[in-house]
Amino acid sequence: MFARIAYIVSLLFLTIGAATAQVRIGLMVSATGPTSAIGIPQKNTGDILPRTIAGARIEYISLEDGGDTTRAVQNVKKLVQENNIDALIGPSTTPNAFAILDVIADAKIPMMATVGTSAVVEPLDAKKRWVFKTTQNDDLIAAALLSHMTKHGVKTVGFIGFNDPYGENWLKVFGALGDQAGVKVIAVERYARTDSSVTGQTLKLIAAKPDAVLIAAVGGPAVLPQATLREQGFKGTIYQTHAVATDDFIKLGKDKVEGTVLAAGPMLVIDEIPDSNPTKKVALAYIAAYEKQFGSKPATFGANTWDAGLLLERALPVALKAAQAGTEAFRAALRDALEHEREVVGCQGVFNMSPTNHNGMDERARVLITVRDGKFRLLKD
Repeated sequence: MFARIAYIVSLLFLTIGAATAQVRIGLMVSATGPTSAIGIPQKNTGDILPRTIAGARIEYISLEDGGDTTRAVQNVKKLVQENNIDALIGPSTTPNAFAILDVIADAKIPMMATVGTSAVVEPLDAKKRWVFKTTQNDDLIAAALLSHMTKHGVKTVGFIGFNDPYGENWLKVFGALGDQAGVKVIAVERYARTDSSVTGQTLKLIAAKPDAVLIAAVGGPAVLPQATLREQGFKGTIYQTHAVATDDFIKLGKDKVEGTVLAAGPMLVIDEIPDSNPTKKVALAYIAAYEKQFGSKPATFGANTWDAGLLLERALPVALKAAQAGTEAFRAALRDALEHEREVVGCQGVFNMSPTNHNGMDERARVLITVRDGKFRLLKD
């Protein structure tokens, strides 16, 4: 009899524990500074992520880093040491992701990186095994750009990108894939995110006489080299990465960004995407939720945060069955569950994670896009 009572009491406590469990998720964004066009929709998206998953209460602790690496490190230490987070969504920028990598790895906390560069998850090692990524990898986007280049007779390319891990990884990835495709990078220039002039760099690019120019930069600062190239008389096609997928790029660049070619997630041109695309339904639901809360459509960068939430929503119930939230065992179980996510349809693409692939996106996560008449439009050739 006493054994049966003890068993019932233990079940009761387990039930109560599951119902009152609390999972803490950090959200780090750059809602101010040069990449605020990325961070603001990510911060806002954090406000509409689910507050309850599998009976557990979800608490989001949002911190602003302003795009500054020192501040990012301070923030993540606070989230780890004071808030005891179980996972992190963010940060918004590549330099900040690398800056906090040691802290994340030492604390063994799954990080859902919302940055562009694939270098945060490739190659997977002891540190990066705690990082997952919800944006398209550079090679996936670069391959789409190169396909367009080869179809349109581009043989030589000038490159200008940020002098940080985002620009450097793009140069490495694009250069290698370009060699295989018969497209050669014949001039390379770099600039800082906060630079106000790149006239010298663009003149050197033009002097090399490339067929086209690729700019590897993020948000508003990506406009500077493109506008300068046009002002200096460059007539060739200008390609950009998926990091310019924001209306601010067009508002700032105006006529100087007309004809830009980029590859990005289908959500950027959602009205032109066929209903058969598996991401369309999810993206429209996210857009509706965002509009209801904030009265405007989100930039696609917010979708990276939304997709991180979708992946966590699938993985958290598995981890909650394995261990108690707030423990190292729980975080390890969450990381393992994320590695086994299959065919998770998000706004930006379909995710198939594995122990060797912490991005899991394929060609369904990209479309070719151009800027025409002041709008992003689907490019079909």
